[in-house]
Amino acid sequence: MFLKDYFVQLGKDILIRFPKKVIRFLEYLGEFNQFRKSNDKRFTVSSRDIYPCLTDKIKQTPFDHHYTYHPAWAARILAKTNPEYHVDFSSILSFGSIVSAFIPIKFYDYRPADLKLSNWESGFADLTNLPFETNSQSSISCMHTIEHIGLGRYGDPLDASGDLKAIEELKRIVKPGGDLLFVTPVGRSRIEFNAHRIYGYQQIIDYFSPLQLIEFSLIPDAGGIINNADPELVVKQNYGCGCFWFKKN
Repeated sequence: MFLKDYFVQLGKDILIRFPKKVIRFLEYLGEFNQFRKSNDKRFTVSSRDIYPCLTDKIKQTPFDHHYTYHPAWAARILAKTNPEYHVDFSSILSFGSIVSAFIPIKFYDYRPADLKLSNWESGFADLTNLPFETNSQSSISCMHTIEHIGLGRYGDPLDASGDLKAIEELKRIVKPGGDLLFVTPVGRSRIEFNAHRIYGYQQIIDYFSPLQLIEFSLIPDAGGIINNADPELVVKQNYGCGCFWFKKN
């Protein structure tokens, strides 16, 4: 029944969107001919080189609210704490690659990134068994990552408790007095297999106990970011993004 509903909806989407795409392509052909006639001859303009971009004629630049706001949130915290170096586990590469211009970054992932920059190190790490001494790292981040562990999406073993094992490892290696920046989807607690888990606010607080919560910020379904958000807002989200700044006392 699920597959039938899926294909019915897919068919509806095609019927709705297809005419719009055809109309936009016809507009594109008119724009191409107009531009070719007015070309100033500095470049060749040939039909063999066309590269139709048909979805960008909009009034505002679109962006992914989760993956734009949460690295910006974390970078601002690092600007305050200014650690000697920062260890990041599997967060979006744009975060560490940019911050490495100011703070040395050690990046670890189950699928290491072959990125070569100054102030940047990259290596393998299994978050359920980290190769670091207990109480050894003063500044750590793991953002939009834990929710995937144990679901097999990225080649890791299926493990219903994989996220909890990873959280225990993060708690273990952070130094007393050290900072841990953690980001994950929040809202109605559930698993959308095999994409991700969505957590309730209190789940995260309980899982990271006894670490102290310094700040909670929320990227709600409606977009934007609410700094120092009211945790009660989480229950109103379907797929929000919770940004947690913890400190180990």
